[in-house]
Amino acid sequence: MPTHVLFFLLGLAALVAGAEALVRGASKIALSLGISPLVVGLTIVAVGTSSPEVAVSVGAALSGNTDIAVGNVVGSNVFNVLFILGISALITPLVVHSQIIRQEVPIMIGASVVLGIMILDGSLARWESALLLLLLVAYVVFLVRQSRAESAEIRDEYAGSVRVAGAWDSHWAVQVLLIAAGLGLLVLGSGWLVDSAVAFARAFGVSDLVIGLTIIAAGTSMPEVATSIMAAVRGERDIAVGNVIGSNTFNILGCLGLSGVVSANGLGIAPAVLNFDIWVMIAVAFACLPVLLLRRQIGRKRGLLFLAYYVAYVVYLVLGAQQHDALDRFSAVMVSFVLPITVVTLVAMVVRQQESGPGPHG
Repeated sequence: MPTHVLFFLLGLAALVAGAEALVRGASKIALSLGISPLVVGLTIVAVGTSSPEVAVSVGAALSGNTDIAVGNVVGSNVFNVLFILGISALITPLVVHSQIIRQEVPIMIGASVVLGIMILDGSLARWESALLLLLLVAYVVFLVRQSRAESAEIRDEYAGSVRVAGAWDSHWAVQVLLIAAGLGLLVLGSGWLVDSAVAFARAFGVSDLVIGLTIIAAGTSMPEVATSIMAAVRGERDIAVGNVIGSNTFNILGCLGLSGVVSANGLGIAPAVLNFDIWVMIAVAFACLPVLLLRRQIGRKRGLLFLAYYVAYVVYLVLGAQQHDALDRFSAVMVSFVLPITVVTLVAMVVRQQESGPGPHG
């Protein structure tokens, strides 16, 4: 077991380092080719921070661990919104006023709903996965075309999300090496992480799905955690939110799309995902609407609420995995009290926003 813990930690370190190298090299090359900081921020940075999820899910799909491949994406998307936005809001209240962010939220919700519809039959077929990849290509093309018409203010806002390389990596050869090294570390780290996680699951009698939804999901989201927290500390509030929303969209369209295509028979969807986890992911995406789309502030209280929901979600998964006696009581409290109160609160936020008119930030 100590060996598995060591390789799990080494895998996490390799994934974070690989994502950093990939983003640094790809961002610099893209900027030198004349691609705008806006597009780089919403595409390369988002893909870079999502690259650990891609590496792990594709590796798991190739090895036949489809529960890990699916659980990693679903769990990461829930983790990104509830945990990362919750932590970021505790650092500084997140006021979202960017037109691009308001656009990205419906796109993320649309991708989540499309995925939910596709897997209703219990699988994500290869042709459906290919369709997700085509939607990703269309999304990127849309962003590139839109960037040409964006205002200078929005361009400057997203320019801050791109870390421009220093003198030591200003040459194209170094940038190519960074990309290659980043991809290599991602492949290496994903293999260590998946193998260790499977060993944990077998040792503790927990399913691959639960491991993917929790430990692997949190581990592969470390680049998003670092990016959003640093953005919040620096006061770059839109970047803290945009990183999460963009990464969630890429996780669904790119990560699951690619994983399903490389898998010989597509991705089988566990009943637990169909009955619970996918709906949690969709509900979390919709919960962003009154907070982000209507330009409401994510204050510290809402950030704490997001964190509380993530803890409740993990507790539910753990109790379910152990078939604990407290599972029924915990579920009853969540369904009878917590969820209805949340729905009423979100509806009230929408009504107040409509009565007060547009927010202070346009």
